[in-house]
Formats: sequence, structure tokens, C-alpha cells
Amino acid sequence: MKKALLTSLVFFAVIICVTGVSPAQTDHPFKAAGDSAHELAGSVDDPAVSGQAGENTGYDEEYDDEDYLSEEGETGVAVSDPLRHWNILMYHFNDRLYFWFLKPISQGYKDVVPEKIRKGIWNFFTNLESPVLFVNCLLQGKGTDAEATFARFLVNTTIGVAGFGDPAGDIPKLKKTDEDLGQTFGYWGIGDGWYLILPVFGPSTIRDAAGMAGDMFLKPTYYIQSVEVPMALGFLETINSTSFRIGDYETIKDAALDPYEALRDGYLQYRKNKVSH
Repeated sequence: MKKALLTSLVFFAVIICVTGVSPAQTDHPFKAAGDSAHELAGSVDDPAVSGQAGENTGYDEEYDDEDYLSEEGETGVAVSDPLRHWNILMYHFNDRLYFWFLKPISQGYKDVVPEKIRKGIWNFFTNLESPVLFVNCLLQGKGTDAEATFARFLVNTTIGVAGFGDPAGDIPKLKKTDEDLGQTFGYWGIGDGWYLILPVFGPSTIRDAAGMAGDMFLKPTYYIQSVEVPMALGFLETINSTSFRIGDYETIKDAALDPYEALRDGYLQYRKNKVSH
């Protein structure tokens, strides 16, 4: 059932990309500038970095009914947002989900679980992502990065004890890469497509949503027969990861005149930057 659902999702997303998506209208659609959306408040690659800001749980100002099929965001990145009404609904849904559930649970988790243990859990899940990184490095022709990813996985899985340690992090040549199928599609010349906010998962695009579905087949947890175990691991990963970044979302939201557009433009710039490297 799970595999059939994921296969359908990939097929649906690819069909949309083929029939309704054109490459970004720029001289070099994958030439990026600026920091990622996550880096607006702190790098997510370092769990020690987290922002501090006050909460803002109120709804934002009303949005008009303009046609956002082809506009340009504040970052200068081409924006295709015809699903704006759906996206705004999901933005508010995810906003409530964060403030009402994810943040308080993550804060409680952070208060009782020592940072050293949380860092080990972070390393474990990062190590599990190695097949995704390795395959996408190969698909993008990045042989050196693929070799480094494979070597990093071997070192952390053995010396690092199942990935809970990160001894490879002390080896400059084994620096962690950050590749996914969405970036691979971009490398192949496939444009972002429509901007899309997914419930729970957050900002994405048609291309990145298809990539995320495809990447799931490369994750070891996908092949666990029990449904409960992957769900439990996913919940733990989310809570553990969020415990290092409490305050980042608030920082971006409070600093923006229009949080919806700030997150959208920041995400698109972040992905453009990732594809170009």
C-alpha cells in the first residue's frame, strides 16, 4: 500500500512537470545568489545553531486575488504561484502545527534530553541519508562527492558506531554533501514548476515534491515492513531536529512584512542556490 501510494505520487508529479512546467525564465536558471531560506536564521547543517525570537501566532494580513502565475519575488527569483490560495491555507495550517504541537513538544524534549544525546541522534539520521546523497551525486556526475559520501558513510557507520558519532567530520575530504532528487532534476534542466506548500512538510515546488517522493525509495527506513517503525523514527527525527532550531522560524516570520512571501521567496532562492552548486 505504501509503495503503491509513493509510486502514484511520483507519477502524478512527473506528469505535471512534463505537461505544465517550463524552466525558469532567467539567463542562467540555476545560477544562485544569496543564502538559503534556512540560513536566514541559522544553518541547519549545524545543530548547535538556533535563533531566538518572540512568537507571532496571529494570522497575517489578508491576501488579494491577483494572478500570481508569473511574478518575481523580492529575491529576484522567478515565482510561479498559481496555487496561492491552497498555499496560504497550508501555510496557516503548518504555522499552527508548529506553534501548537511541534514547538512545545520539541522544547520539552530539549529540556529533558542532553544535548550530547540529541547530537548523536542527529548524526544517526544524517548517516541514514547517505544513500540519497550518494545516488544523487552520481546522477549529477559528481564522482568525487559520491566517493566522499560513500567513505563518510563507512567511517561513521563503523568507527562512529552505527552513525551516532561523526568521526568523518574531522576529515576535510569527507565533508558532508547535500544533494537530493529535486536538485538532480534541476541539474538536468527541469524548472521548479509551481510553488507548493505541503501539509506538515512545508515549502516545496512540483519538482521538489516529485524529488522528495523519489528519494524515499533510497532511504533504508522505507524498506522496513512495519509501518509504525518508520513513522516513529520520522517523528523522532523531526522532534530532535527541531530541538536545535527553536526560534529560527519565529525570527524569519517576525522580521518579514509578509511572512508568506518571505518564506516562499527564501525557499526558492535557497533551492536555486543548491541546484547551482
